[in-house]
Amino acid sequence: MAVSQNDIHDKIAKAFPGAEFTITDLVGDNNHYQLQIKAAEFRGLSKIAQHKLVYAALADCIGGALHALALKTEEL
Repeated sequence: MAVSQNDIHDKIAKAFPGAEFTITDLVGDNNHYQLQIKAAEFRGLSKIAQHKLVYAALADCIGGALHALALKTEEL
């Protein structure tokens, strides 16, 4: 089972209102994505803490429908 780019977009937009982000399907299989995100919610947090927030937003598909996520986070 795979997760669509639109599903990821909706989950990220809901979790991080006002964030700037791009999602790229790395191999065209809806299982391997890259997410680049700039969000105010990351302000003052370590990269690990930022990544944990993203993983929490995608918790229902990480390790299942979403096999791999290359993640780049930055404060907005």
